[in-house]
Amino acid sequence: MPTYKASRLTGGNRVFPDEITINELGVTLKEPGLFSGEEKTIPFTRISSVEIDCPLIGFSTITIQTTGEGGIVVDGFTKDEVTEMKQLIIDKIS
Repeated sequence: MPTYKASRLTGGNRVFPDEITINELGVTLKEPGLFSGEEKTIPFTRISSVEIDCPLIGFSTITIQTTGEGGIVVDGFTKDEVTEMKQLIIDKIS
């Protein structure tokens, strides 16, 4: 069950960086906060596509689209991290 933590150097992640966890059931995004936080879990059965954006300079972004309920977009990862996340998710949904 790998967990990926966004870099603190990106906007929105300075104090409480976002975390993505991939387990047997789906993908969980945790957005911690000072007094509360948000957590969103997307089961693999609802994931329709996974896209990554890896610029030449800067941090990479992963976008996970779902069937009918929106998706998640998280930035602040290295190219290797988003590539690994995408491969893990694609292996689980296919």
